Amino acid sequence: MRKMVLGILLVLLCLPFYGTNAEAAGSFKDVSTGHRAYKEISYLANGNIVSGSLTGYFYPDKIVTRGEAAAMIGRSLNLNGTKRNTQFSDVGSQYFASGYIQSAVEANVLSGYKDGTFQPDKPVNRGEMAVLISKAFKYNFGGTLSGAANALISRGISQGVADGSFGTEKDIIRADFSVFLARAINYKLRLTPVVSFEMERTVTADSLNVRTGPSTLYPRTGALNKGAKVEVAYAVGSWAFIKSGNIEGLVHSSYLNAPINAGNESILSQKMIVIDPGHGGSDPGAAAYGIREKDVVLDTALRVKALLAKTPFQYKLTRETDKYISLSERVNIAKQASADTFVSIHANAFNGSANGSETYYYAAYQNPNTSDSKLLATKIQKRLLAAWNLYDRGVKNGNFHVIRENTMPAVLVELGFIDNKKDNEKLASAAWRQEAAKAIYWGILDYYKEKGLDVSNLY
Repeated sequence: MRKMVLGILLVLLCLPFYGTNAEAAGSFKDVSTGHRAYKEISYLANGNIVSGSLTGYFYPDKIVTRGEAAAMIGRSLNLNGTKRNTQFSDVGSQYFASGYIQSAVEANVLSGYKDGTFQPDKPVNRGEMAVLISKAFKYNFGGTLSGAANALISRGISQGVADGSFGTEKDIIRADFSVFLARAINYKLRLTPVVSFEMERTVTADSLNVRTGPSTLYPRTGALNKGAKVEVAYAVGSWAFIKSGNIEGLVHSSYLNAPINAGNESILSQKMIVIDPGHGGSDPGAAAYGIREKDVVLDTALRVKALLAKTPFQYKLTRETDKYISLSERVNIAKQASADTFVSIHANAFNGSANGSETYYYAAYQNPNTSDSKLLATKIQKRLLAAWNLYDRGVKNGNFHVIRENTMPAVLVELGFIDNKKDNEKLASAAWRQEAAKAIYWGILDYYKEKGLDVSNLY
């Protein structure tokens, strides 16, 4: 009987919502008005971002799991939470947070493990929480736990624990997760409630409601007429925190004259870069002198990822393990991520006599990305030649599926010929692959620099 009761309790805790908004906001039996997190829990509950059990309990001291964290973050960012199949072997379509988990992965907020699992019931610690919130709100944190902790501390979202540390390894409870998430959404709840309103937009709707939170469940703080000028501080998913005169709050950014992407602290954080390591799994690609193309390009792509992790850019790899992905799937991953640039990495092969590096783009009269694709290919090819000093095979028009079918500037890089002894020596070397990764990374920076973005501090 005791196991049955505990099982029922766990099921109740994992349900996405309970009761009505009013019940959730003000009548949790275990969260009184004197509770240290009452204000933040109530704020999130008003928007159904968090909820309690059917019996009216919130369980503020319960440790947060990865599945619960995905659901709370997903609701905050208005991600698609519809239950569906996921890419993870341990998250079925009927799991309460399956939709949010898959959506968060596609948005580069969450990731799974190398064995293809997500481990939704695994506890989340404070360090992981900091990384999760930093990714969700696109804070520049350098890809490290300490960087993520500092990103939250510097914004007045969180602080350390009693021993003076951030408590990175401590499991985080529902009360604390609610506090940090509420403060990320609404700066007025922060320890230091100060932000900069740096972007100007114009209202395009006849009448635009301004609300206290990122959904229509939150009360209005005012309304703005078409043509009104607003200043934007940051975004929460598809919502933007704005001020206009004496009105402050969140509005849906689709009713502004230019979109505000999540965490838009700088224009760089709006850019999504997709890196595509060719082949994988049952498709090894070319092979010679004891190495396989699929392994070489995956290692190179992971090195590019490590470099991008230290920037404000959003990024995503089509694969991070040795698994097979079809050409159409690779294209779909880039499209679903709303990528701004796509770089596919390969190694060439012929008959042992050909050598050198080359970069392809797809040119067609009706393709609106031809000029930008050629520019990206040119920048990467120039950097790769400088890094590896191989024969220059040039920048070429190539009719490859992953660059032909994509809807953003897209290129395919051939690092060198795996069946050429000289080229192979560099493809087989971890040190030379690191140089190739830096060349691709720098080429991407050169492209964005040419497009007018300030990337000077990222080299």
